[in-house]
Amino acid sequence: MKPSALLAAAVVAFAATATTAAQAQAQAQQAPVVRVINGCHLWPYAQCPGADLRDADLVGLDLRGVDFTGANLAGAHLRAANMAGARLDGANLTGVEGYALNAPGVSMRGARLVQARLVQARLFRADLSGTDCTGASFEAARLNFTQFVGARIIGANLQEAKFVAANLREAVFDDNLLRYTIFPDSEMGGCRGCPTDW
Repeated sequence: MKPSALLAAAVVAFAATATTAAQAQAQAQQAPVVRVINGCHLWPYAQCPGADLRDADLVGLDLRGVDFTGANLAGAHLRAANMAGARLDGANLTGVEGYALNAPGVSMRGARLVQARLVQARLFRADLSGTDCTGASFEAARLNFTQFVGARIIGANLQEAKFVAANLREAVFDDNLLRYTIFPDSEMGGCRGCPTDW
């Protein structure tokens, strides 16, 4: 083979290697960084029942479908996190900061939401049955078709919240801020203190 042909082949091989290396580096930079807290890998559909995530920084994380059943998330930062379809039954969510939390279809049955701040949260078709929402803030939250069966909603900030077709059967509802709060088509049978003149 002529020297010029060898040189051309070497240049092509070098260019191909450089391109492959650059592509691998670009893919590595795009790969999401997985955060691990107390052994819990925080990614979609993670299985972390009973995890200790107190005061954890979960801001903006994609936590779709995670299982945090019975987990301790007291004081956790959930601002703008995606928890669609997540399971938090029996979890401790005391004092969580969940501004603009996206959690349609989330299950929080029997969870503790005392002093939780879920301002502008999207909780469509969520199940909050049996939760303790004492002192919580659902200001401007969207609670369409959400289940609050037997929940305790006491001293909560519900200003501008939308309880569209929500289920408040057997709930305890007392001393809440209800400025511009709406309850169209909501079920309130057996609810103690639910508004009748909103």
